[in-house]
Amino acid sequence: MRRRRALLSVSDKSGIVEFARALQQRDFELLSTGGTARVLREAGLPVTGVADVTSHPEMMEGRVKTLHPAIHAGLLARRDRADDMDALEEQGYEPIDLVAVNLYPFRETVARGGVPVGEAMEKVDIGGPTMIRAAAKNHRDVWVAVDPDDYSEILAILDAGDDGAEGESALRRRLAAKVFRHISDYDAAVATYLEAGEVEAAPFHVSAPAVQTLRYGENPDQTASFHRLGPVPVGVAALEKLHGKDLSYNNILDLDGALLSLAPFAFSPRPAVAIIKHTTPCGLAVGDDLAQAYARALATDPVSSFGSVIAMNRPVDEATAQSLSKLFVECLVAPGYDDDALEILTRKKNVRILVAPGMDTPVEGEPRDGPWADASATVKGTGRFLAEHSRTPEARVFRSVYGGVLVQSPPVPPFYGGAGGDDWTVATERRPSEAEWDDLRFAWGAVFGVKSNAILLAARGATLGIGAGQMSRVDASRIAVQKAADAGLDLAGSVLASDAFFPFRDGVDAAAEAGVRAIVQPGGSVRDEEVVAAADEHGIAMVLTGRRLFRH
Repeated sequence: MRRRRALLSVSDKSGIVEFARALQQRDFELLSTGGTARVLREAGLPVTGVADVTSHPEMMEGRVKTLHPAIHAGLLARRDRADDMDALEEQGYEPIDLVAVNLYPFRETVARGGVPVGEAMEKVDIGGPTMIRAAAKNHRDVWVAVDPDDYSEILAILDAGDDGAEGESALRRRLAAKVFRHISDYDAAVATYLEAGEVEAAPFHVSAPAVQTLRYGENPDQTASFHRLGPVPVGVAALEKLHGKDLSYNNILDLDGALLSLAPFAFSPRPAVAIIKHTTPCGLAVGDDLAQAYARALATDPVSSFGSVIAMNRPVDEATAQSLSKLFVECLVAPGYDDDALEILTRKKNVRILVAPGMDTPVEGEPRDGPWADASATVKGTGRFLAEHSRTPEARVFRSVYGGVLVQSPPVPPFYGGAGGDDWTVATERRPSEAEWDDLRFAWGAVFGVKSNAILLAARGATLGIGAGQMSRVDASRIAVQKAADAGLDLAGSVLASDAFFPFRDGVDAAAEAGVRAIVQPGGSVRDEEVVAAADEHGIAMVLTGRRLFRH
C-alpha cells in the first residue's frame, strides 16, 4: 500500500512540530521546505526536502521552490480517475495527501507603517497560495490546513477511519472554504496596501459571512441580518448563547453598547456591572462583590433598567442571580454562570443568557504597551475579551450610512483601575482629594460608553445620574441631575465627567448647584479659561484629560 505524504511549509509554526510528529506516527512521509524543514529536523523528525521531490533546487532566495509539476500534479490528481493516476506514474510523480501551509506575514509587515514597496512585496506569497488553492480544489482527496487550530480535528478524523466518514466530508469542505476565504483576505490586504500608496484613501475589502437572519430590523417593517467581520469571531459575534430566544437587531446593538461600556473596567480589581438601555448605560457601578455592584448600578435608574441588557465582568453567582431574577431583562452577558445561578435565571424562558469567552482571562504585565498605556502593568484584572480588540493594529469599526460605509479605528477604553489620571492636568486652584481622584477615574471610564452629548455624575464607584444623547451639554447636565433626584440619590460631594469640552460655563454652574465637587473633561474649548474660572468660583476641582470620548 502506498505511503501517504504530507507537505508542511508554514510561516506560523505554532504546533507544527507536534502535528508533524503525529502524522509521522500515522505513517505519513513528511515533505517540507526551508525554515519549516529545519525546525522539523531539529526536532528529530525525518523530512524529505521539496527539492528532492522536484529534482530542482530552490531559486532566487526561495522565490521559486514549490512551483513545479511534481508538487501540483501530486495535489491535483483525482484519485478516482485512472487517467490522472496514470499521468502521475508516467512522469514518476506521487500523490500528496495533506498540505499544511500558511502564508508569508504580509499584514504583520505592513502594519508597522512606512514599509517600502520593495520590502512589502517580498512578503507577498506566491507558492503558498498556489499550493493551498490546488489542495482546496481537490479537497475530496487532499487535506488542507491553513490554521494551526485545525490540526487536532484533522488528526481526530484520521484516527476515526470509516467511522468518521460523514464528519470527514464536512470537515474537508469547511477547510477548503477556509482556504479560499484566507486567500481572498490576503489578496485584499495586498491590494489595499498598493492602492494606499497611489490614492488619498485606500479602498477596503470586507469578508462578512452571515451569522444569523434576523426576524426584522430596528422596526418590524425592516429586514435585517447579522454578519461576522473577518475570519475570527470578535465582540458580539464571539458571544455564546446558553439560553433564551434568538437575538434581535436591537439586542445586538445593545450588546455592543454593553461590551463597550464595560471595556474600561476590564482591569478593574473589583466586580463591575453595566446596565444598558438603547445602547447607552443607565447605570454602572463597581462593588465589593457582584451582587453589590449590580445593586448600585440598578439604583441609578431602576425605571429605565426595565427591559435592559446587563453586562458583568465576573461570573454570575447565586446571590446576583436572585437579584437579577426580579427584573425584566432582555439579555445578560458575563464570563460564566454558577450552576445555581443558571438554574435561577433559566426559569425565565425568554431571557437571553450569553457567555463572553475569555472575559475572565487574567491580563497582567502587558498593559503598558500601545493602546493599554493608561492601564497599570501591575493590575491583575479580568477581561482580555473586552480589551483585546483595541490592541490589534488592523482592527476597524464599520458603520453604515445611506449610500456608504464609515470606517475608523476602534475606540480605546480609558481603563479604570490602572494609572488613568497620571497625565491629566489640574486646571483649577483646588486639586481633587484622593477620594475625588478615584471617583474621577471611575466616572471617566463610565462616561466612555454614554452617547454624546454625555454628562455622568458619580460617587464612590457608582453612577448617580446620566444625561445622554442631548443636543446641548447643559441639557445633558440637567437631565443627569434630574435622574439622580428621581432615584433619590444625593449629589453632595459627587464628581462629574463630560465626554467633550464645556463650550460655556453654564454646565459648570449647573453642576455646582447640584453639589458636584470635582469635574473631569477633555478641555480644548476656546472658552476654557471662562469654564475653569467658573469652577474656581464654586470651589470645584477640575482636571483636563486632553482626550475626547465622543460617541455619536
